[in-house]
Parts: sequence; structure tokens; C-alpha cells
Amino acid sequence: MCARTAEGDRLVPLSQFVRFEQTAVAPELERFGQRRAVEMSAAVTGDVPLQTVVDSLRSLAATELPSGMGLLFRGDAATLEQSGNELAITFALALLVVFLVLVAQFESVTSATVVMLSVPFGLAAAVFAMLASGTSVNLYSQIGLLLLVGVMAKNSILMVEFADQLRDAGRSVFDAALEAATTRLRPIVMTMSSTVLGALPLVLGSGPGAEARAAIGWVIFGGLLIAAVFTLFLTPVLYLGLARWSKPRARQGERLAAELEQADRSSL
Repeated sequence: MCARTAEGDRLVPLSQFVRFEQTAVAPELERFGQRRAVEMSAAVTGDVPLQTVVDSLRSLAATELPSGMGLLFRGDAATLEQSGNELAITFALALLVVFLVLVAQFESVTSATVVMLSVPFGLAAAVFAMLASGTSVNLYSQIGLLLLVGVMAKNSILMVEFADQLRDAGRSVFDAALEAATTRLRPIVMTMSSTVLGALPLVLGSGPGAEARAAIGWVIFGGLLIAAVFTLFLTPVLYLGLARWSKPRARQGERLAAELEQADRSSL
């Protein structure tokens, strides 16, 4: 190939200015996530959790891929990641709503905080139970975590509400916490025992869908069995440490009545 000079009187070969190469290119360029993408597919064996595969691929990409390149998952992996993020947001909003409801019920931020502080220890107990049983974090185990949090919060509410009533009757913080833990011991143990035994068939079951049921069962059975220690011993300790900084609700009611009476007198 040649090109004419500016004067147009002679031809100059283009090879003096450019270099031609013959290479193979893709017939089409795929894009995903507003970026150029190369699609790769892989099959996961039945005994390897999908979350483990996703984490391994992310670790491999962080060390092997050059800068400017990354991974975007599709299919089941993308669904798993999206559902995990949505469940985390839902879980955080649920804890916030529960905390606001407890504040309105107890009419005290301190009592509501005592109940909510027992939740992380219950989640830690559930994670320990899943590690001991080899259960992965999946949708079914996350449902079991929600149930576990609800049972733990209910047991803490029983103890904290009774302690607040004792403080309204004139008991000290230590006496109220001790008597509430002693009096509410039997109903809390009965509730936990019935829930733990009810989850035992889920753990021991077999047949179609046994893995899904076992994931829920191990979280409830093992997690609640360990979390019983936190509810029975940690909740009174938390109440003893935080309730001393708040006044009984009876005093607040008396103060409100006195302020209303004084306002009526001033209006007259």
C-alpha cells in the first residue's frame, strides 16, 4: 500500500510510517457492570459450599489479577452475595426497631440496652455451634439466627422487666437483679429447654431437605444451649452495671405528677 506525498507527484510506501500486524480478535466484546468483561463459568461440587468457593476466588483474584481488573459474579454467586447484603440490612433494621420498641415498653433506655447487649453473645454462641457442627452460613442458618435472637431477647425481657418492678417497689439495684435472676430462672429454663428439644428432630432428621433443616436445627440447638449461660448470668451482671445510672420508673412518675400539679397551681 502506498500514499501520495503532499505535492502529489510520487508515491511513498506506508510501511515507512506504520506497521501492519495480523492478530486474532474476539468477534464481539462483552460488557458487564459497565466494563469490558470476559465470562468464565465453573461448576461447584456438592460437598463444597458456594460461599467458600466465592471467597477462594476473591483471594485468588486479589493476588493474581493485574491492577485495573476485578471479579463480578453472576448466577447463583451473585444471588448469594445480594441476599447476604439484603439480610444484613434487614437484620440491622430489625435490631433498631426492636430497640425502639423496648425503649417504649420499659420507658427506659438503660433497660432496653441491657436486653440488646445480650444479643451479640447469643450470635457468638450460634457461630460457635455452627463451627463445631460444620454448618455453613447460609439462608437457613440465618433464619435460625433470627429465631435465636428472638428467644434470647424474650428471656432477657422477662428478667429485666421483673427487676424494674422490684426497683419500683423500693429494692436496690443489686437486690432487684439477684431476685429477678432467681425468680425468673424456672420459666427461662423451661422456655430454653422446650426450644432446644424442639430443634433436636431437625438435627437428627434425614431424607430430602435434611441439610436445610439441620442448618436451622444446629443454630437453635447448639446456639441456644450455649446462650443459656449468657442469659442466666450475663443479663443480671449487665443490669447491675447499667441500671445504677438510671432512676426507677416510680420516681419518674412521681416527678411527672409533681410537675403537673405545680403547672395546675401556676395556671390558677
